[in-house]
Amino acid sequence: MAVKKHTPTVRLRRLAGELRRLRAASGLSREDVAEATGINDSTLYRIETARTRPQKRTLLTLLKHYDTDEPQREHLVALSKESTEQGWLRGFHSDLPEEYTAYISFEAEALGVSNYESLFIPGLLQTEDYARAVIRGVLPMANTQEVEDRVQARMERRGVLSKEQPLKLWAIVDEAALHRLVGGGQVMHAQLRHLLDVTREPHITLQVIPYSTGAHAGMPGSFVLMDFADPMDTDLIYIDSMAGDLFLESEADISRYSTIFDNLRAVALSPDSSVELVAHIAREIE
Repeated sequence: MAVKKHTPTVRLRRLAGELRRLRAASGLSREDVAEATGINDSTLYRIETARTRPQKRTLLTLLKHYDTDEPQREHLVALSKESTEQGWLRGFHSDLPEEYTAYISFEAEALGVSNYESLFIPGLLQTEDYARAVIRGVLPMANTQEVEDRVQARMERRGVLSKEQPLKLWAIVDEAALHRLVGGGQVMHAQLRHLLDVTREPHITLQVIPYSTGAHAGMPGSFVLMDFADPMDTDLIYIDSMAGDLFLESEADISRYSTIFDNLRAVALSPDSSVELVAHIAREIE
């Protein structure tokens, strides 16, 4: 029997962050808390890093030790109960990599996403045929069902752009991503036409870094910066690379990647000029 996958949620990250803050405010180390409460140190580490949801008894023990008041205690207990809710989850998602399902969870609750891509059209702006061609190309060992599961997941992700309060997406791509004929000319032409359609929406901004810019700060690789409505939820960096997927949330990392994204916005074409370039390339392919 397959082991049930643990996928962190924004609420679980929020709970973990609050527990870390309460411990720090009490001037205690994890070792201090483990010794005083009898909670295993490794368990406490997993709770504070959102790797596991604390049992109610464990959570109440920690909150009592940190001398929290009743309203805060009720809030955090309720947050813990809600921390496993993943409205986006589908049955076939259990076969997707854990890091990818975690990313979907965070993206579904994000207020805004800043996405830089050097070689691909951003995932939220991909057509189904383009997504299928990309997945087949980058995962040559995947079978047909695995490919289709990923395609379906990617298409469902696009729902964040059409919900009542849509995600604010700011996407920057290198011009190279527009010229590579992923799936062939017909698929790529349809993909570029789709970009022209979706960028009419006020919550979607697209910029292109033209070849004429030369070297730029995004050349080492793609990344996603997510921010959330609740100030208690820290920004999150996601990096998908051949060496593995990474989630970064330290202040230093957030600051560094925010600065990089600002630099990329500055060297890229304006949104209007970017749309003109996409239209020009689409006409060339047609």
